[in-house]
Formats: sequence, structure tokens, C-alpha cells
Amino acid sequence: MDANYPPGFSYEDFGPLFTAEFFDPNQWADILKASGAKYVVLTSKHHEGFTLWESKYSWNWNAVDVGPKRDLVAELATSVRNRTDLHFGLYHSLFEWFNPLFLEDATNAFNTSKFPTSKSLPELYEIVTKYQPEIIWSDGDGNAPDTYWNSTGFLAWLYNDSPVRDTVVTNDRWGAGSICAHGGFYTCSDRYNPGRLLPHKWENCMTIDRGSWGYRRDARLRDYLPIEDLVKQLVETVSCGGNLLMNIGPTHDGRIAVVFEERLRQVGSWLEVNGEAIYGTKPWRAQNDTVTPGVWYTFTPKEGKVNAIFLNWPVSGILELGEPQAKPGETQVKLAGYKELLKWVALGEKGMVISLPQLTPQQMPCQWGWTLQLTDVD
Repeated sequence: MDANYPPGFSYEDFGPLFTAEFFDPNQWADILKASGAKYVVLTSKHHEGFTLWESKYSWNWNAVDVGPKRDLVAELATSVRNRTDLHFGLYHSLFEWFNPLFLEDATNAFNTSKFPTSKSLPELYEIVTKYQPEIIWSDGDGNAPDTYWNSTGFLAWLYNDSPVRDTVVTNDRWGAGSICAHGGFYTCSDRYNPGRLLPHKWENCMTIDRGSWGYRRDARLRDYLPIEDLVKQLVETVSCGGNLLMNIGPTHDGRIAVVFEERLRQVGSWLEVNGEAIYGTKPWRAQNDTVTPGVWYTFTPKEGKVNAIFLNWPVSGILELGEPQAKPGETQVKLAGYKELLKWVALGEKGMVISLPQLTPQQMPCQWGWTLQLTDVD
């Protein structure tokens, strides 16, 4: 702040600088669709308390009164619903860094509840009623318990009486102690990727920029995860029963930076070839292979297929899998994006060796991570 802004510059002075003059919700929706995503979560309000909609409870600190002079939530919701089949969700921070009512409640050890009753809860009811999101991604409990936030009261209304009661899902950040313990799906921590099967549905919420959830003007190319790492995150997460929520940080003038757009479109192109191993799948009995590193499994119950996603193409052209139990004369092996069946040999009661096709780089069905579809295996 001291190095880049005038003396006396405060956080509130950022408001007018958030202009969003290049914000094109249709373009955003098209990029999101191209990514292959099935849902999107917009940060409607972060910890500074600035709302991206014209909230009655955030006077003169919202995107309609200050800065863009636009209801950004409404615009993106409309474009996503009109141009894609993505489920539209909203992130909302419970607490606020600078709000005097919250700071007063914190000073009182949360024995008073001026802030949630007059600010946070009314906002939640407001965004659900106005925008009908199918995901409510709560965050920022401010070390206050769920009883202070009256989370159970709001969730009871959300699931029983709200306009989205039949479709909405929620996460686990509704008060101190609730994370990874109570919620429709667990997030457990930022960038959570346990590498093992969990008994409860979970989500890996991570960032393409290794160092920030927002947009950084001084970020360098090495700070952004390459597509190989993003595919690895996606495959590991889905194999272990999770969803991947991939964060991008837009610019103050409303753009999705080109590097983020490229990554999203790359993931989409990978999913065009390998989507059957991701969408509508369930965890298999084994999540990763016991013989060859970098092989992760999913199961497609509709077709009874086991998907073996391998992240490294072997130089020998031979891939050994230690987990599948193949059946001679019955098991078939197919490479997603390649027409011919592949040859294989069983290794006793468990395991198999698969001969991969000899392909030029131009003939490869994709460039980062490949899927073997196995039928009639145990």
C-alpha cells in the first residue's frame, strides 16, 4: 500500500477503482462453457464486505452504488443460465474485516449478535431470493461459532422453504468447528486434496495462480499452474470422490486474463476427449494403481466401465496395471479418442499389461493425460 498508493489511501478508496468497464457476462459464460465445467461459483461478497449486487444491507459499498454501477451478480447469472447448462452458485463471506458491528461482537466474545442479524443473514436471504443460486458457498466464520451466525436457522429455511429448496447444495463453512464436519459437501481446507477416498462428498477448491485467489499484476508465468498440473489435480480429485473448484481472479476492469482463459479452454479440450472418465463417475475399489505411478481410476456405473487415467505415456509403449482383474476372452481395452481396441495380456489373477498404439504427436487424442476404458474387469 505504502509503495504503490498515495499517503492516506484506505481500503475504501479501492471501490471507485473497481470499474469493470470490460465486463462481458456473455463472454464469461462462453469461456466457462468451453472449460467443460458443470457449475460456477461467483464471489458475491468477500471479507471486505463489498457486494457485487445492489444489497439493501450494504449501502454505498456495492457494485451498483460504487465503481461499476452494475449488478454483476444478476448479469452473470442471466448469461450463464441463457448460454450454458452450468449450475449457478454464489460464494458469500459471513464475516467482514472492517465492519464495526462485527468487531464489536468479536470484542464481546460473540455474546452479542448485532452483525449477523443486521448484515450477514439478511444478505444471505437476499441473494437466495433474488438470484436463486443452486450452490451456496459459505466462508469466513471469523472464529465465531455457528450459533452466533444462526447457521442452522438459515439452512433450515434454505432446505425447507426457500425458492431453491429442491436443488440447492451447500458446503461446510458455517461457523468455527463446522468445516470438514457438517455440510452438504466438505471443503476441509483451501486446496484440499487428500489423495484417498473419503466417506463424505468433498470438493478441492484450488487456484490456478499458486500464490493468490485474486488477480495479481506482478504474477509471473511460473506462478500459474500448467495444464499438466491442472489435469493431475482434476484426475486425483475425481478418483477420490471429490469435485474440483478451480479458481480464477478477474481484473478490476472486468476481464478474465488470457492466461486463465487459456487454462480453462485447455481443461475443456481435455474433457472433450476424456469426459466419460470424469462426468457421472464414481470411485472404483482402487483409487490409484499399485504398480505404475500416475495412474488413477474412476468407474462409470451406467456402462460398467473402469477408467484408468494415466498421466505419463510410457516410452516403451507398454503400460502395466496392477489393479484390474482381467478376464481372457471378455475384457476389452480402449483408448479414449482412438478407434481400435488395444491388445493386452493378463498377469495372473490380478494385473495386466497393455500395448499402447504407436502414434505421432498429431495422432494423439490429447496431449496431457490419457484414459483407458476397461470393460468386463473386476
